[in-house]
Amino acid sequence: MCQQTIAAFAVNFGEFWLIAQLCTSNSLAKSVALLKQPDILEHSQTLKTHFDALSKLINTMVDVTKCIVELTEIPFKYISIDEPPLSIAMAHIHTATYWIISSVVVCTRQITSLVHYIDFRGMGAINLAHKVSSIHEHLQSRLRLCYEHIDEKKLMEAFAHFKRTIETPQVDNLMILQNIFDKEENLLNPDRAEVYINVLRRKHVLLLISDLDISEEEIRVLEVVYKERVSSGLNYEIKWLPIVDRTTWNNGYQEKFSTLQSIMSWYTVSHHVAIEPAVIKYIREEWGFVKKPIAVTLNPQGKVLCPNALSMMWIWGNSAFPFSSEKEESFWKAKPWTLDLLVGRLETNLPTWVSQQKVVCFYGGVKMEWIESFTTVTKGVANALDIGIEMVYVRKKNARERVKKITGLIKEKELSHAWEDDNVWFFWNLLESMLYSKTQHGKIIENDVIKQEVMAMLGYDSSKNGWVVFYTGSGEMVKANGEKVLSTMESFDEWEKLAKQMGFIPALRKKLEGVIQHHHCTRLILPGNGGRIPERVQCAECGRPMELNFLYSCCAE
Repeated sequence: MCQQTIAAFAVNFGEFWLIAQLCTSNSLAKSVALLKQPDILEHSQTLKTHFDALSKLINTMVDVTKCIVELTEIPFKYISIDEPPLSIAMAHIHTATYWIISSVVVCTRQITSLVHYIDFRGMGAINLAHKVSSIHEHLQSRLRLCYEHIDEKKLMEAFAHFKRTIETPQVDNLMILQNIFDKEENLLNPDRAEVYINVLRRKHVLLLISDLDISEEEIRVLEVVYKERVSSGLNYEIKWLPIVDRTTWNNGYQEKFSTLQSIMSWYTVSHHVAIEPAVIKYIREEWGFVKKPIAVTLNPQGKVLCPNALSMMWIWGNSAFPFSSEKEESFWKAKPWTLDLLVGRLETNLPTWVSQQKVVCFYGGVKMEWIESFTTVTKGVANALDIGIEMVYVRKKNARERVKKITGLIKEKELSHAWEDDNVWFFWNLLESMLYSKTQHGKIIENDVIKQEVMAMLGYDSSKNGWVVFYTGSGEMVKANGEKVLSTMESFDEWEKLAKQMGFIPALRKKLEGVIQHHHCTRLILPGNGGRIPERVQCAECGRPMELNFLYSCCAE
């Protein structure tokens, strides 16, 4: 009824209204006014206030009518007319219709009064416009709720469709890839040329999923593995899926997006909104993506082999191809824990040092006084035992800026070797990857030696003090926090005889076991977005269960 009433009003008073509105600014309207409504032209300035009030009311009437039409045309496939929020919105249509018809009557009377200069007394257009405007705002809010409900239903429908598709055996991976992206979406190949998505058909594909905060270190390390695949004779491709918030996108994000694209040597999307919202929902809920990058492996038939293959790529590189969960499990069964598993690819001098039967010491910390004392006394112990020793400063995981000066002093004073940023990042990322890999395979700390060692190392780094690991090629290893090792080294005269009898590392281990610290505070900080968090963690120092707390950090140290 609203539409018919508004239409009738427009037919009867449309010409007058256009003339009245435009006669002072439009030459054609002015000429028509001279012919048809000369009095309006003559009194246009006097009547302007009345025209403005009527104009506001008419515009509001039209807005409310549009809302009513929109509500009646909502697709009932996704929302029930008998349930909120649509049922609540529809309940207000009768009231809105009443006020629109009342407004038309008021406008008609006031326009007639203005034309014939009759004093009309009744509800003013200004007050009525305010009333109708309130109705419009209320209907708009209800309409927004309806559209949000519809969008949610569409999202759930698309989510269910993608879930069925990816969990149903396929002839090849093309349908799954097309469902991830808009079917018309072109990809950018490693040469930055646009190609159709079917170039990935029947290939092993790793879906690299991240937000725009993926670090350059991660990209560089992954690039090494990716480029080595050719020499290894492996046929797989990597495809970057950026997960971004479309509502907050701005020029700064676009610049960051383009920069990341430029340094990636694999396939990327051509546009930041290429990934379907339902797929993003699936990625978060089914594959567990939060913030830390993951790599989902698809075989040529589109079957998911592993929900996150990055851990095994960091640990074993291309030897873990096809990066399946079964392959990861078999590697852990075949590979015992050795420090070589952790640092073999990072310290190029390690094979030489091992062949020379040297003791290798990796250490970290951010207190220069402790570093000088530890390196000096340890070299003194090595000289007293007449053994070769090489020391490597690994530093702490997140203290890059703080330790730049320390690294420079270590090199300047020739206290030891010192790793560069990429190796440091990779070392700690490897430890976290090992923990994540073990955890997702259901390993608990009590019956898994590798997990115990990894968590001990991560616990040392999370503490405020330094940490030390001594290692020999024969597999002997001993580790402890920095203060404990330093005090033990400084009391070397107490166990020198034992060291000459048993050997350096066995004697040091025995001595460290006898050192009981009356007070220690061990922390273990794990990334909350890196996968499942272990339910039970033992202290690396005393073996007691550690309390679980939450730490929110906005930046590195």
